[in-house]
Amino acid sequence: MQPHSYVALVTVAALLTYIWMGVRVGQARAKTGVAAPAMTGDPILERHIRAHYNTLEWLPAFLAGLWLFAIYWNDLFAAAMGVVWILGRIIYALGYVADPKKREAGFVIQLAAVAVLLLGAAGRIVWTLATVGA
Repeated sequence: MQPHSYVALVTVAALLTYIWMGVRVGQARAKTGVAAPAMTGDPILERHIRAHYNTLEWLPAFLAGLWLFAIYWNDLFAAAMGVVWILGRIIYALGYVADPKKREAGFVIQLAAVAVLLLGAAGRIVWTLATVGA
């Protein structure tokens, strides 16, 4: 059994990226003076919150695809796609905060990475079931 160390490191990096976005929400709150639990009141804070939450919304699909791809295909390629996803999320977050119209590139990058991971894993699982059986 392979240890999937590369995917494990990418998982940690993805979670640290998510935490970094949460820290940025806290910094935006301090800068704008909008205290929790308020979620509105300053457009920059709202963009930080939205980028952070949107990343949380994508984490389950990303992590499931990442690990399934690593198990059914290849740890190193899955990890590489994971790095692409992380970069896409960072580009998304920075772009969104600067101007919501600038979030598209990061969104497309991370969407492509998730699509490769999920569809690749699903294809290999179906192939395995068809050729080897349950």
